[in-house]
Amino acid sequence: MHVPPSILSSFVTLLVTIGPVETAIVFAGLTARNHREERRSLAVRSTGVAGLVLLMFALGGNVTLALLHISVPAFRVAGGLLLFLQALTLTFSSPGLSSISEGERQDAERPGDIAVFPLAFPLIAGPGSLSAVVLLMGRTASWIEAAGVIAMIMICLTLTYGAMRASDRLVLVLGETGADVVRRLSGVLLAGLAVQFIFDGLERAPFMH
Repeated sequence: MHVPPSILSSFVTLLVTIGPVETAIVFAGLTARNHREERRSLAVRSTGVAGLVLLMFALGGNVTLALLHISVPAFRVAGGLLLFLQALTLTFSSPGLSSISEGERQDAERPGDIAVFPLAFPLIAGPGSLSAVVLLMGRTASWIEAAGVIAMIMICLTLTYGAMRASDRLVLVLGETGADVVRRLSGVLLAGLAVQFIFDGLERAPFMH
């Protein structure tokens, strides 16, 4: 079965920026005291809210750029730089742009609903993944390609939900070393994709013609 390169690129970009494994590890820590049913409910609601936000950016991101008079090449360069920064933080094993800070973690550990904050945003639908969906939709040339990007969003969210449901087992199997290896490999892949976005933006920039 032949998979179009654009679809494969979209899948890898979204998988790395959403980060199912990283999300699952944080989820395991934040919900350690919750019952099984509560954890399932949190996983369902957080992926649902994150999916809604990602779809809104995917479908309305380029319209918003047009209203703000921001060209697609300019956003490709800016988005590529943002994704490259996330790639650096992943490669050097520091918290990524879609991770939560220590203050946000402390807020999440207080009694209350954590499905929207910090699970849905900024953990799943963070700056990196939101920029990625706008960039990926901006380079589509047909509704079939756009549908492919949306399908990849759904697949990555499904994987994220599955990772959160299996978070305890993932933590046991991977451990800190395994999680670190996954982060670093993801960072290297994302760095290459980010640079390609920058190259695409510069190639279509007005001063290049």
